[in-house]
Amino acid sequence: MASLPSILGGLDPTSDRAVFRQIADQLREAIDRGRFKEGEKLPSEAELVEHYGVSRMTVRNSFSILQGEGLVHAEHGRGVFVRPRPPVRRLASDRFARRHREQGKSAFIVEADAAGSHPTVDSLEVKEEKASQDISTRLGSVRRVLARRRRYLLDGRPVEFATSYLPLDIARGTQIAEPNPGPGGIYARLEELGHQLDHFEEDIRARMPSPSEVKTLQLASGVPVIHLIRTAFDTAGRAVEVCDTVMAADAYVLSYQLPAT
Repeated sequence: MASLPSILGGLDPTSDRAVFRQIADQLREAIDRGRFKEGEKLPSEAELVEHYGVSRMTVRNSFSILQGEGLVHAEHGRGVFVRPRPPVRRLASDRFARRHREQGKSAFIVEADAAGSHPTVDSLEVKEEKASQDISTRLGSVRRVLARRRRYLLDGRPVEFATSYLPLDIARGTQIAEPNPGPGGIYARLEELGHQLDHFEEDIRARMPSPSEVKTLQLASGVPVIHLIRTAFDTAGRAVEVCDTVMAADAYVLSYQLPAT
């Protein structure tokens, strides 16, 4: 690491901005400029105390700001480290392409392969249940659904969990109701059942996670989630699946291609 004076500036005693916020600003800028790389350890409390001539509590308050922004994470006994940038590029225009299903790959496997990561799925649950009002409306007023819940991991790290809801008249008694739906996932099975997929509609919002989501996705302080609800339609215009997905926002880049006309 280069010397701190060459990376971080000094404090501005004439500024009305609190000292701990000035320090956080300088550390943030150094991270943004790549002076501290992904996974790299930031200067220690003692080093920053010496560099700025401030108290340890002031430095800790600066670190707390960066942790709250999701830029860094603290490891007990080791220090504070720059969080990795999102590893997965989620290309909306390609992720559900039929050629992937024909190759026996689900969208998650395709994205994991592109990121050079090892994908796994756990916490799998498949059961019939009453549809919520929102799910029922999206699926055309069905009363009961087959629900498939699972958590996705990349290289052992949880990055998202999702629940797919399918009408029982489509999914009951089929391979979709099995823990392993087979190559290509449930969309490949839907098409084999005669429901040729036509298009998808997605509602996306960002928000802070609930306590249970923090636990499930093992989120660091300050990391938001991306909440995505997708509805799949077949060529007859029927909604054949609704997928409710919560993703760790620091694990994904959502990429879209939009027409100019």
